[in-house]
Amino acid sequence: MMDFSGQVAVITGGAQGIGRAVCEVLLKRGARIIIWDADEALASQAASELGGDSSAIGVDISSWDSVCAARDATLATAGRIDVVVNSAGVAGMNATVEDYPVEEFAKIVAINLLGTFHVNKAVVPSMRDAKYGRIVNIASVAGKEGNPNASAYSASKAGVIGFTKSLGKELADLDIAVNCVTPAAARTRIFDQMSQEHIDYMLSKIPRARFLEVTEAAEMIAWLASRENSFTTAGVFDLSGGRATY
Repeated sequence: MMDFSGQVAVITGGAQGIGRAVCEVLLKRGARIIIWDADEALASQAASELGGDSSAIGVDISSWDSVCAARDATLATAGRIDVVVNSAGVAGMNATVEDYPVEEFAKIVAINLLGTFHVNKAVVPSMRDAKYGRIVNIASVAGKEGNPNASAYSASKAGVIGFTKSLGKELADLDIAVNCVTPAAARTRIFDQMSQEHIDYMLSKIPRARFLEVTEAAEMIAWLASRENSFTTAGVFDLSGGRATY
């Protein structure tokens, strides 16, 4: 069984969805959990419900200053950051490229891609000093295949895949593993941002004929974030139920 005793895990977007499930799994296996979330009230509620050694910090990952403040607060209270799981993200609206508002596209990229860059960049120095770290970025099957009427989301998640490969290779000579997962849709609050037509489209593409369960994602992420993952880095791990077998 994977043991995270003595480790500090930062989970962005950990108040709900896949991030919340990751918090539950790592907490049960001994980790200290610090949730970074834009909704500080919801994150604090989640930390309270999780119990154990859990806490929350409000952070806007699209802002470099906000991420740095969250990192500094985490290091001041916890002393270290061993694990980071980047689960924060937004789906954005469903619209054709012709109809997609420029400012909305930029917003999605700022949260999903630039936010991932900010968080990774912020935590790498302390991991380098500690000579240890595990980072798991949450991309999407949409980043592999592209979903129609979801260009901003698809492009931003494709960027997360490329970014993860690059950073993983940069740090490959250290005991710092950087990987990403590409889940199919899980029925979480992110569905509230999607049209029913788009939800039906996503389900039709999954050979398993069902949506991903957040607990299934959390178990794979936990292994990637563990000491047991001592070799694999810069990898892209599929969670698409057979939709994308590469």
